[in-house]
Amino acid sequence: MALLQLILEKPFDSVTVQDVLDRAAVGRSTFYLHFRDKNDLLLSQLEMFLEIMSTTLSARKERSDRLAPVTEMFEHIGEQKRIYRALAESGRLHDFFDLAQGYFARGIEQRLKETGFQPGASQTDQVLLSVALAGSLLSLFRWWMDTGTRISAAAMDKHFHRMAWENKRG
Repeated sequence: MALLQLILEKPFDSVTVQDVLDRAAVGRSTFYLHFRDKNDLLLSQLEMFLEIMSTTLSARKERSDRLAPVTEMFEHIGEQKRIYRALAESGRLHDFFDLAQGYFARGIEQRLKETGFQPGASQTDQVLLSVALAGSLLSLFRWWMDTGTRISAAAMDKHFHRMAWENKRG
């Protein structure tokens, strides 16, 4: 959390490990016990967020045909636009999207199984569809954030799932 607070105050490249240690009131040896450097800390924080977000529907045993928590993710990150912009300005936004692709592909694959999306589909078909849907989700998200559209997070959820479920009929 300290790192995210700091990158709101100054560019990521200007933030030092000492800045993080001071903000978090953590010792240097404790920091290096868990992280190699500030980049490792950033990736760790992004991974924690993506793990929670990508598995939230399965974790709460949601009984719906939703494949990804689009509303929840868009609302949460939409409220954190400054962090999104700070990641973009630091050139680290690609790290977020690279990580998100894998996390959401796995989360969607799990939801495909839970919802019975394509009964009898091969494992390869499930994986390929999960990767494609995760890519579509992230493309929609990037567009939503970058254009500043006024389409609500809930409406984006409906659009994404309508497109995903049309694949089943296609």
